Amino acid sequence: MTDQLLYQIGLTMINGVGNIMGRQLLQAFGSAEAVFAEKRAALERIPGIGSVIAANIKDPDVLRRAEKELDFVEKHRIDCYFMTEAGYPKRLRECEDAPVMLYYKGNADLNAPRIISIVGTRNATDYGKSLTEKLIGELAALIPDLLVISGLAYGIDILAHRAALKHRLPTVAVLAHGLDRIYPFVHKGTAAEMLAAGGLLTDFPSQTTPDKVNFVKRNRIVAGLPDATIIIESAEKGGSLITADLAFSYGREVFAFPGRVTDTCSQGCNRIIRQNKAELITCAADLISSIGWDVERKTLFSPPPMPSLFAGKENDDHHRVITLLREKNELHINQLAVEMDMPVHRLSTLLFELEMNNAVKAMPGSMYKLL
Repeated sequence: MTDQLLYQIGLTMINGVGNIMGRQLLQAFGSAEAVFAEKRAALERIPGIGSVIAANIKDPDVLRRAEKELDFVEKHRIDCYFMTEAGYPKRLRECEDAPVMLYYKGNADLNAPRIISIVGTRNATDYGKSLTEKLIGELAALIPDLLVISGLAYGIDILAHRAALKHRLPTVAVLAHGLDRIYPFVHKGTAAEMLAAGGLLTDFPSQTTPDKVNFVKRNRIVAGLPDATIIIESAEKGGSLITADLAFSYGREVFAFPGRVTDTCSQGCNRIIRQNKAELITCAADLISSIGWDVERKTLFSPPPMPSLFAGKENDDHHRVITLLREKNELHINQLAVEMDMPVHRLSTLLFELEMNNAVKAMPGSMYKLL
């Protein structure tokens, strides 16, 4: 098995051989070991190979580097999933550009019955934070074995991982570097928790640094591993929209939470909804209903009490808004801002969250009232 793994790792370390060409070589010769054993002339006859890549395959330095990686994998007890083997994530294998090799440290089942990815902006607003917590809290109550995938990045990613851990859902981070480091380093504590209740996954070998291009490459795993991808918040451009486009190209389901047309961090979500690349959702019930997962309807459509949706100061602010509207019946947003002693842009976020939770109704002329 060790010799076989050596050649499998080696296949991913040949200069000029990516995942698609790696698949072609496996189809042509049957195994990674057979690729390295084949004569150079036979390699050159494979479409797209040519003399340069054939020479790269026969370069002895490839297997020397593979030996170092094999030592690292064995020392740190890292699981390796090769594309042709049974343990490889079945959903991901369906994608044309799926990684030939995956390195995994953790205990979550990458072939779990139900898997979602949750991604979004690195600059999450209070609205995005509330949505992430609310969505995962609802999903955990309905689907306790749900696997949550994200990228360990700042913003929505790390919020999704932490909410999953809080609600006892397994969660896996897809990394843009090798398993010899954690980036960003400030998320190391969360990553350590995930080893016991989820895992860390990458297709990059050790010594790979978190270069910008690697984050784009890892997004195909975030998009291809789950049943569906959910975008919480995204500006007009961003990595989460790349993930959404990849998921859409794979024929996977994509969902997005809408936002106000004036909110920068919702412009990307609003656009992909408008382009029919993502389905609009407002809660876990929308998601589950659209995917068609079998969950009891009486549980699915029982909303949690409002206080459970927000925490700390945010909870107090929401109740202050509700109290003022209960006293005044209707208020203009500017009047509310004065009463709350709060900037209008901050108040807009609170009002939108309350609208999304069917507590407040927006009226013509920027007036608000309780439902």
